[in-house]
Amino acid sequence: MGHCGIIKHHARRAIVESLRISVKGIVQGVGFRPFVYNLATGMGLSGYVTNTAEGVEIAVEGPVLGAFVDRLRSEAPPLARILAVDISFAEPAGFSNFEIRESTGVGQFTLVSPDVAVCDDCRKELFDPADRRYLYPFINCTNCGPRYSITRSVPYDRPNTTMAVFSMCGRCLDEYHDTGDRRFHAQPNACPDCGPRVSLANSEGVVIDADVPLLRTVDLLKQGKILAIRGLGGFHLACDAGNRDAVETLRLRKRRNNKPFALMAADIAAIRKFCEVSDEEEALLSSSSRPIVLLRKKGDCRLPEPVSPNNAYVGFMLPYTPLHYLLFNRTDCWQAGRLAGWRASGMDSASFDALVMTSGNIAEEPLVTDNQEALEKLAGLADAFLLHDRDIFMRVDDSVVRVGRQQGSAATVFIRRSRGYVPDPIVLKDEGPEVMGCGADLKNTFALTKGSYAVVSQHIGDMENYETLKFYEETLRNLKAVYRAEPVALAHDLHPGYLSTRWALQQPQKLYGIQHHYAHIGSVMAERGITEKVLGIAFDGNGYGTDGNLWGGEFLIADVAGFKRAGHLSYLPLPGGERAIAEPWRIAVGQISKAVGNEVWDYLAKTGFVGRYGEEQLSAILKISDNRAFSPLSSGAGRIFDAVAALMGVCDRNTFEGETAISLEALVLGGNDDTYPVDIGLREMLEIDFCMTFLAIMDDLERKTDLRLIATKFHNTVAAAILNVAVKLSSITNINKAVLSGGVFQNSYLLGRVLEGLAAEKIVAYTNELVPCNDAGISLGQAYIIRERMKAGIEQ
Repeated sequence: MGHCGIIKHHARRAIVESLRISVKGIVQGVGFRPFVYNLATGMGLSGYVTNTAEGVEIAVEGPVLGAFVDRLRSEAPPLARILAVDISFAEPAGFSNFEIRESTGVGQFTLVSPDVAVCDDCRKELFDPADRRYLYPFINCTNCGPRYSITRSVPYDRPNTTMAVFSMCGRCLDEYHDTGDRRFHAQPNACPDCGPRVSLANSEGVVIDADVPLLRTVDLLKQGKILAIRGLGGFHLACDAGNRDAVETLRLRKRRNNKPFALMAADIAAIRKFCEVSDEEEALLSSSSRPIVLLRKKGDCRLPEPVSPNNAYVGFMLPYTPLHYLLFNRTDCWQAGRLAGWRASGMDSASFDALVMTSGNIAEEPLVTDNQEALEKLAGLADAFLLHDRDIFMRVDDSVVRVGRQQGSAATVFIRRSRGYVPDPIVLKDEGPEVMGCGADLKNTFALTKGSYAVVSQHIGDMENYETLKFYEETLRNLKAVYRAEPVALAHDLHPGYLSTRWALQQPQKLYGIQHHYAHIGSVMAERGITEKVLGIAFDGNGYGTDGNLWGGEFLIADVAGFKRAGHLSYLPLPGGERAIAEPWRIAVGQISKAVGNEVWDYLAKTGFVGRYGEEQLSAILKISDNRAFSPLSSGAGRIFDAVAALMGVCDRNTFEGETAISLEALVLGGNDDTYPVDIGLREMLEIDFCMTFLAIMDDLERKTDLRLIATKFHNTVAAAILNVAVKLSSITNINKAVLSGGVFQNSYLLGRVLEGLAAEKIVAYTNELVPCNDAGISLGQAYIIRERMKAGIEQ
């Protein structure tokens, strides 16, 4: 337990009972032992509390143990998450005091706390000139600060973190040992005399300001420069979000194309200058997890368009480290700089309305965490580097969420689950074998199960290169060590080209291939503890199907033993394969051809495709559309959205995954229930064919119908088709539980209409609440399915 000795309090000897209590959950690094100590001593009890590799162990003796156990649960620290309390009677040991004992490392595993945003108490001290940590960028206490990102091993004590290299000064040690202090047993405790420090360097790594680096950083940002800033779980690339030239320069340097940038603002009032913010969204923004929250732009939003092009939403977050708050400070830091003799380049104390704070990495590579690595890899992107010397052990990107509706009430919907939430466990319904879900290749995560928990990794990214694979393996080693997990079986995707699949096939454990969309449904089943048959509705871009085609608009009858495909969207060709996903106008050409047959050239001319893409290119696309070697078939719902967006001229190229669908959703109007015709027929199974929908959209385009109305009617049509098939299948199978998952259901308008329709039909619907519905949730579904199969003795 670091520099702490044994803390004692002499209690009265009135022992009538003796208990041994084991507390499991997130109970390390959240002030739980100090809480237990103060509770026991306040009640006149004797015994001890200690961290173990499984959680917290308590031995307690005294006359009021029932009340002690009740208060242990009801008054626990706000950051603690108690998942299990095991109590047993013991022979009295005759303790004369209550003490916090040194941690022990023997046992199975314990849960590690996510990183926690700086608390209000520390923030007040940060800007208090009388406080010894005034303007100190690493201020923290028992209730806030780094956790997961600095933890090398458990128990969570300072020697097992990256803070081990910083020896606490006398005053910090006094706080650490003082039972009445907010920093009692705060493992990252530090101050300007003994803790980490920041420095500012140029692109060659030469320190350019050691005295007031944060002030110089603000000065450079105000000048339109791009800064690489080392944060909690890695580097950000930052610029002034109000400076269009700076935003465009960052987009160009990072090769970001049209993918939206994340923004940070000083407070809610600043965010409200640009976006609508509901009470639920404000609560999420202000929570200790501090995620990026997707917010609807105001009609008069003044943000430069390159921040979030062709998008009705923008992602905002609030500062979550002291360093972030100092970047936005308007008075204290500038006063400190003047006292130090520093002058800004003609500026007063005004700061920024918002900063772009995007992941500090080269395109498609993992987040950079190390100072030297940043200087090497980000030199061409950043003009200067704000560095610090507290090492990051676990790299963790920012989480991304939005507020959605679940069963009529507001709920957090994950887009990316990482900092602030990982490694919070998913509680499974009972104990089971240790297994691993390897995940998919896009938005990859992996999942480990241990006991009655599943631990899903932070966002790994797209498995496209060796650097990401190294990050995957590094995180896997770390989490296996922390949780003492040794999977006996691995589940992987069926796609033979996935890097995650190829990696799994090289491992010695027993392997299970789990179909992509079945795993999507399994992720919701895992969250809800469902093992019986459900009607699974999995809508996404694509995943490898059991027939060798690309699936993505699927209706499955599924349980943990397996699934049967009961319906799907009609197949459409992807001319040029993956190139068609990047250039969805190709998909639109194939769909037009399918819908109108021999009249294809007339319709290509009427829709403007001939003028946009030329006869030669269109002829080539039509020629390969029927050649499966060059045009694989897809039933992907995401591909239909792509085709419609391209047909409408809204967006004909995906510069990032989901761009066309996002652009289409941005046009949707509320208060309209109109739909287009759609064909739902029984062939080998139920099929939804959108050829008639395409014909009707082309008619509307010829009539110059408002694009917003066309987008709304299309969304309504997709929702109505899903509902129609779901009701038919529910009636045929007598299954009343529907499970919805897949990235297409990130579309809040579409999901809302489907859920409303299912509720009206008295079909109980379940969606992802604890992990994203996109491919980041695949790993949980994979792990849950094979775990339940192994428990039931089901082979493959």
